[in-house]
Amino acid sequence: MIEIGNFFFKYRNLIFIFLYLALFIPSPPIFSVAIFGPSFYIWPIGLGLLITLSGQLIRGATIGLAYIVRGGKDKKVFAENLVTEGIFNHCRNPLYVGNVLMLLGVGILANSLLYVAVFMPLFLFIYQAIVQAEENFLRTKFGPAFDQYCTRVNRWLPDLRGLGTTFAGMAFNWRRWLLKEYNTQYVWLTGITLILFLNYRSLVTPAYQYPVLFFLLGLWLLLYLSVRYLKKSGRMQA
Repeated sequence: MIEIGNFFFKYRNLIFIFLYLALFIPSPPIFSVAIFGPSFYIWPIGLGLLITLSGQLIRGATIGLAYIVRGGKDKKVFAENLVTEGIFNHCRNPLYVGNVLMLLGVGILANSLLYVAVFMPLFLFIYQAIVQAEENFLRTKFGPAFDQYCTRVNRWLPDLRGLGTTFAGMAFNWRRWLLKEYNTQYVWLTGITLILFLNYRSLVTPAYQYPVLFFLLGLWLLLYLSVRYLKKSGRMQA
C-alpha cells in the first residue's frame, strides 16, 4: 500500500484533472425528477453545494491557521516539520478531508451516480494509499513524536472538541489562504458554474442563460488573474 501511495503521490495533480473531467461523463442520476417531483432541484443543488462548501471551509481554515506543505520534494513525500497546530490538532489530514468533501459535493451537484458510486471510492482508495505513504515517511523521520500524535488525533474523522479554543488562540492568515488557494478556488467555482449551466438550465430564463454564464466565467477569471498578478508581482505576500 505504501508503494502504491508513493506512486500516486507523484501524479496526484493529474488525478484531480481526471476527476474534474469525470464530472461531465454521462451518468444515471442520483436524484430522479419522477421520484422527487417539484423539489427535485433542492436535493442535488442544496446537498451538493452544502457538502462541497464544507470541504472548502475545512481547507480554508487549515491553510489560514497552520499551513503544511503537501507538495513534497522531487515528486516524493517530504516534510521539514511535524505540524500539529491549528486544524491539524483536530485531524491529521484536514486538507485531504476537505478535498474529499469538495469532490463528493460537486459529484452530487452534477447528479452523477457514476461519479459518486465509482470515481469517489477509487479516489478514497488512492488517498488512503497516499496517506499511508506519508505516514510511513513521517514515522521514519519523527519517530515517537509522530506516533504520539497519531494516538491523540484521528487520521480522517475530525474531532471538533476544542475547535473554538483553536480559533481563539491563533490568527487567521487570510492572505496565505488566498495566495495558496486561488488556483483551487478558480477551478472549483468554474466547475460549479458549468455544472449548474449544463444540468439546471431551467433555473434561469433562456434569454439570460448565456449572458449569466459568460458573466460568471469572466468574473472568476478576472479574480483569478488579479490574485495571480498580486502574488507574482510581490504586492501581496502571506
